[in-house]
Amino acid sequence: MELQIEDYLHDLKIERGLAENTIASYRQDLAEFTAYLTTQQVTAFDQVTQLSILQFLKTLQEAGKARSTVTRMVSTLRRFFRYLVQNEQLTTDPMTEIRSPKQGQHLPAVLTVDEVTALLDAPDTTTKYGIRDRTILEVMYATGLRVSELVHLKMSDLHLDMGLIQTIGKGNKERIMPIGDVAIDWIDRYLNESRPKLLKQRQSPYLFLNAHGSGLSRQSIWQKIQQYVSVAGISKHVTPHTLRHSFATHILENGADLRIVQELLGHSDISTTQIYTHISKQRLTAVYRKAHPRA
Repeated sequence: MELQIEDYLHDLKIERGLAENTIASYRQDLAEFTAYLTTQQVTAFDQVTQLSILQFLKTLQEAGKARSTVTRMVSTLRRFFRYLVQNEQLTTDPMTEIRSPKQGQHLPAVLTVDEVTALLDAPDTTTKYGIRDRTILEVMYATGLRVSELVHLKMSDLHLDMGLIQTIGKGNKERIMPIGDVAIDWIDRYLNESRPKLLKQRQSPYLFLNAHGSGLSRQSIWQKIQQYVSVAGISKHVTPHTLRHSFATHILENGADLRIVQELLGHSDISTTQIYTHISKQRLTAVYRKAHPRA
């Protein structure tokens, strides 16, 4: 069984190009599943039945695992057994009739346009760090970049004369996206006034630098956003991903096509992007109830 799992994980990496973190999650799920099978004296995947999988999922629920964890496990097992059948290592798929537990809908926090403006205005742009941080916030809101993509942005990824930047997203997929004039102006100011002072005659391929002239970490971006959320007086729980959510929601509310938003965010499945249509409807309903005299 271990050999079959390793073959599957190798296929995910080489053939599908999935990220290391994603492959690690699959590895962990499959290790937990095989550990359970061992306790049930099941020594091969062709001995696994629909009933044994249901019993395994029940043990996860009884152990207090979150619904999202159980759903992820179902997804992992579905993909794995489909792989075994497609590669003729199994003749039947025990996952065929097993459905994922229904997920409760958790809509991500989104800032209003006024809150975004307050957050963008929070850094002190009379300092080299303030200029850098303002530029970071402007770029995140202008592009919807993930924080992992932001910290890996390189000078060579900028094509500002064409109003474009490029990045490598999940699954090592490259995408090129437009960036607005305001964000470009802040990048230019950062490159002229701030980055040379942070670099101090050193060399770095990365766009955004720390005090030592090295690339920033995801944790440092998170800490800076928390700092500026406090300065801006925003009471919502805000993370770096909140600016990504806000970017997607705001452009949808202003008429962008869902497929375009999917492309900009780098989502492989449009169902992931559709969460933002629910946010827009929720905000529309809230505005209606507040504004209409008989709502």
